[in-house]
Amino acid sequence: MPFDPNLPQENTPADAVQMRNQLNGLKAIIDAILTVTAAQVDSTTTLPQGSPANASVNVVGNTLHFSFEIPQGQEGLVGPAGPPFSSAVVDSVNTVEPGIPAAVGVSFDGANVRFTFDIPRGNDGMNGSNGSDGSQGPQGNDGGQGPPGNDGAQGPPFAQAVVDGVTTLDPGQQATVDVTFDGSNVRFQFAIPRGNDGSNARRGEPVPARQRDQQRHKRHQCEHERREHAGPDSGQQLQPKPNAGRAEQAG
Repeated sequence: MPFDPNLPQENTPADAVQMRNQLNGLKAIIDAILTVTAAQVDSTTTLPQGSPANASVNVVGNTLHFSFEIPQGQEGLVGPAGPPFSSAVVDSVNTVEPGIPAAVGVSFDGANVRFTFDIPRGNDGMNGSNGSDGSQGPQGNDGGQGPPGNDGAQGPPFAQAVVDGVTTLDPGQQATVDVTFDGSNVRFQFAIPRGNDGSNARRGEPVPARQRDQQRHKRHQCEHERREHAGPDSGQQLQPKPNAGRAEQAG
């Protein structure tokens, strides 16, 4: 039964059924009350000066919705002059990604107008053409000695040595030796400076016949050893010294 504010009557005995119905009716009324959990301003309207202010509210679900009508106030007195403008200060310029809108932040600290800029960078351009080569730079310092390399493969067997040529240079020139390997022979090219002309020498003493024979035998033995060392296929046969015979006739 719904709640009846006229029950119980004066001077009537208490009735448990009637009291229970009254309490249940009060509970139903309390349960029907909405619980407000939020408030929201839907609109604020400015009215002409002198108009009465109005406010309206309604409940939608658990939210109170407000609408205000507020008259414009009277015009105030002119305020005092502000501080003089001194200068503009750019506090920062930030580069943002392409496509992000540019932005400017402005503030006034009482003397300076302060700016903060956000400027998007442009999209990457196409690759340009290669420029011309620059001039050669100075030679760099020699690098340190590198680590030793691995051992090379076993080369072909050495066959023999071949003297391809002997060139006589002028006195004072540097002697040189060129060495090449053709796969089986080590080949030599000699360039040997001749000696300076000697001063006039005095005539030597006659050499005894026995001593001449010993010298001749020694030279022939040396020639024989040189021919065996050069081999039969050498590019140039080693010849006896051109002055070998003259030493025998000296005296």
